[in-house]
Amino acid sequence: MKALLALEDGLALWGRSFTGPGEAAGEVVFNTAMTGYQEILTDPSYKGQIVTMTYPLMGNYGVNPEDSESRGIQVEGFIVKEYHPYPSNWRSKGALADYLKSHDKLGVEGLDTRAVTKRLREVGAMRGIISTLDLNPESLVRRARELPSMEGLDLVPLVTCSQPYWWEENVAQPPSAEPVDLHSLWQERSGRKVALYDYGVKFNIIRSLKARGLEVLVVPAPTPAAAVLALNPAGIVLSNGPGDPAAVTYAIENVRHCLGAAPMFGICLGHQLMGLALGGRTFKLKFGHRGANQPVKNLVSGRVEITSQNHGFAVDIESIPDPQVELTHINLNDGTLEGLRHPGLRAFSVQYHPEACPGPHDADYLFQEFIDSLA
Repeated sequence: MKALLALEDGLALWGRSFTGPGEAAGEVVFNTAMTGYQEILTDPSYKGQIVTMTYPLMGNYGVNPEDSESRGIQVEGFIVKEYHPYPSNWRSKGALADYLKSHDKLGVEGLDTRAVTKRLREVGAMRGIISTLDLNPESLVRRARELPSMEGLDLVPLVTCSQPYWWEENVAQPPSAEPVDLHSLWQERSGRKVALYDYGVKFNIIRSLKARGLEVLVVPAPTPAAAVLALNPAGIVLSNGPGDPAAVTYAIENVRHCLGAAPMFGICLGHQLMGLALGGRTFKLKFGHRGANQPVKNLVSGRVEITSQNHGFAVDIESIPDPQVELTHINLNDGTLEGLRHPGLRAFSVQYHPEACPGPHDADYLFQEFIDSLA
């Protein structure tokens, strides 16, 4: 089935749908990972985006329930060079195309993904539409230009949980539809307990904390800081998530009130929110960092880590007025900030994903650093 991609700068490319008829709109970005397409599809940080994979072959190892990073597919659409319809892997429980169709997501193959990637690198991430329904290039380009910009967009309400819940036995329990008393829920567990602000958390972040002996209470993004601090948690984790961090004003305020009250660890969007709460600014990167091979230098140890990343915004370290804030990690490709810490407030954060999934595990030591900082 013929499909058309149109970008806001006027580029239009033909491909074909491998999931049937449909249409998807959002910011078009590219990811350089060779594997891990299921984790990418289910990463809530991709909400509002159409993902183009630079590696040419996708679908060859299928999909399975264990590799999902959320309760469903989060990307708006998926673009690949070549789809493989016959998966071969002992863990496979189904085909990628069927998985996309079960979530009403459009998958397109046969596009010149190299041309798309080069255009995005030259011009920057752009609004776009892929469609089998509207095959008029002029119409699709015009509609792409009418889409909202990612700058100024708060997408966290679309991906955060509706009620707090405990992570149990490596399975995310769906939050109750009934109102939950946070204090009563907190009393249900013993042991070393931390609160995790869910801005669109990847499940493996919670798994990584749980595997190290922590009980993790996941709370919705708008939960007031006072309610979380009243629990007296051993620590607070700020999760990853989508959209423009500067637009998530309620989260910035919550983080500001939590700083110094308990040890804090921020990841991805959580890192950006911490930077903003410390008085800094964020800015939009030209085409972002998305892949499983981003080199980061740890300025404390001097070691270089190969990291998994997915973000389109960054913190301007020079804008943070507090002289106690320390730069801990930088991106070796473009020199942007990848990590910071404030020893006096017992807070640190990184822009990349120490839980990987997909990606290398060079940075999983950060979870132990957080545990070592707990009261």
